Amino acid sequence: MSVSGTRARPCGSWSSSITSERIAAGALRLAQPRLDGGWVYWLEGRPAEGGRQAILRGRPAPGGAVEEVTPPDVHVRTRVHEYGGGDYGVWDGRVLYVELASQAIHATRGAAPSCAAGSSHADLALSPDGRWLVAVEEWPRPYPSEAQEPENRLVVFAADGSDALRPVAEGHDFVSSPRFSPDGRQLAFLAWEHPAMPWDETRLYVQAWGAGGPEGAPRPVAGGAGESIFQPEYSPQGRLTFVSDRTGWWNLYQFDVDVDGDGAGARPLCPREAEFGRPQWGFAMSCYAFVDEDSILCRYGVAGFDRLARLDLESGHLDDLPLDYTWVDGVRVEGSLACFLGASPTRAAEVVTLDLVGGNATPVRSSLGFDLDSAELSRPESIEFVSAGGRKAYAFFYPPVSGRFEPAPGERPPLLVKSHGGPTAAASPALDLGIQYWTSRGFGVVDVNYGGSTGYGRAYRDRLLGQWGVVDVEDCIHAALHLADAGRVDRERLAIRGGSAGGYTVLCALTFHDVFAAGASHYGIGDLQALDRDTHKFESRYTQQLVAPDPEGEGREVYRARSPIHAADRLSCPVIFFQGLDDPIVPPSQAEAMAKALERRGIPHALVLFEGERHGFQRAENIRTALDGELYFYSQVFGFEVDVPAHVVDAVRIVGGSPAA
Repeated sequence: MSVSGTRARPCGSWSSSITSERIAAGALRLAQPRLDGGWVYWLEGRPAEGGRQAILRGRPAPGGAVEEVTPPDVHVRTRVHEYGGGDYGVWDGRVLYVELASQAIHATRGAAPSCAAGSSHADLALSPDGRWLVAVEEWPRPYPSEAQEPENRLVVFAADGSDALRPVAEGHDFVSSPRFSPDGRQLAFLAWEHPAMPWDETRLYVQAWGAGGPEGAPRPVAGGAGESIFQPEYSPQGRLTFVSDRTGWWNLYQFDVDVDGDGAGARPLCPREAEFGRPQWGFAMSCYAFVDEDSILCRYGVAGFDRLARLDLESGHLDDLPLDYTWVDGVRVEGSLACFLGASPTRAAEVVTLDLVGGNATPVRSSLGFDLDSAELSRPESIEFVSAGGRKAYAFFYPPVSGRFEPAPGERPPLLVKSHGGPTAAASPALDLGIQYWTSRGFGVVDVNYGGSTGYGRAYRDRLLGQWGVVDVEDCIHAALHLADAGRVDRERLAIRGGSAGGYTVLCALTFHDVFAAGASHYGIGDLQALDRDTHKFESRYTQQLVAPDPEGEGREVYRARSPIHAADRLSCPVIFFQGLDDPIVPPSQAEAMAKALERRGIPHALVLFEGERHGFQRAENIRTALDGELYFYSQVFGFEVDVPAHVVDAVRIVGGSPAA
């Protein structure tokens, strides 16, 4: 025993109360908070129920009772863009929501709008007079032919179901964010076209509205080439407000009186090197809300850390609120009450209400159903390091922590490099039990905000354009070497893990470089050309931004050169693959092809396939198998002992010899 009372034990073999079972069963997915009539509503995903999402509500009181609004057999989820968001809305106690199986809009009270069979809907907006419901609609193909992509447009319904839908905006590849002015005379929305993603280039439109619905054609008022606009909103007096990155940072802007045609009349509300927006991966995202005509409650981020603040519009003064949340999302305001999602390094995501008069923040619902032992929690350290070519890059490092164990004498811990998905996403310092699972067992974890990540301005985000599979990989490698050179981790036991786009970074790092001893790819990409051919509409041109245009023509060789599947003979370390069989974004054929390539060369590997899972695992049993299976795989690679269920060992059938050989 050491002086501190801990016992020496090989890293990786430590036991922990943060088990896969507790993570899967107790970690709810909270999203899309709303306020209505003094109630706070939210969407709750439940792994223990096969990933079913339900709408709940509660009063702003600690530990108060909550109730489920939707029927117990209903799964609330839209499939528009596959990533969804904007799955429901609530007005005067009436909840409208999209049901997964039918993709139609349903109502908890009264008649629902009449949707065309086969279409999907998202991002619901109700007119101030309650007559009209506007939504994003997506038609799957064949419509009219199998050769074409799904059609996306903005449509309007009679909210009481008395009239069929009509189009509001057509002819755009994508639309989102419909917002009515308080007087109901205008509707603002966003649109963008291939090959841009919404964080690359969007346009803000305004549609005139009358008693009979839309009048005339929408007109563009801001945005365009090289400008990303996010979250249009109207002030209480009808001033159109939005977030734009025209200066290189997502800042707030507002039209004072007239809305002109080029956005030049919009004034900045709080110019600074900070991010007041996020990449629009889903619908109905909200980073700010009006408190009154003169002030806004807003979330903004600096160097990976979020803050919640109150912005005075006349002076431009930004007053940070004294809250300990380092990640904030879903900001909403109703009267003197606000709500948001918040998390910190020691607190999991929770639905929070905020009294705007007294300043009291009240957690209403936590994503965790159990208490954590603070002695097992690793706190993130923000690190800056030098990557290839002298570039600065950023990450959060989590050292191994346990209240009962410490490394064996002279041992340095193995390191897991975590590559986030997106790839235009970001690592956050908020509590992540998926990270704590590893650190409480003796691993160090570094969560890398490689070039291309959001939160550091547009120039940093644009580093990945044309360089996917290069910059992200280099930054992950240099993060690992930075920690190894500092003596904080074992240089011989470096591993890398990631999902989706992060899985692609993993496979590139393992195939084209000789730094890591093992890796884990969760629904990762092995073949860029196959991804370009097979993926869904929302990301169907994304690789043309990140890799090269014309993947079947002039860019063909670039795609092949950066696809790990075409260089599998260079891969010489063990890899484990986890893949959902119903994944429409990264089809399982990619993981299967990569595994076959390793099998031909006799490289130890495992392929774990999950029936019924799409892009990301939602069922509790599969979440457990993925976590424990990856731990078991590393135990075989690095030579330490772990106690995992027999079915996990059966699921992780290692092919190609002993990983530790």
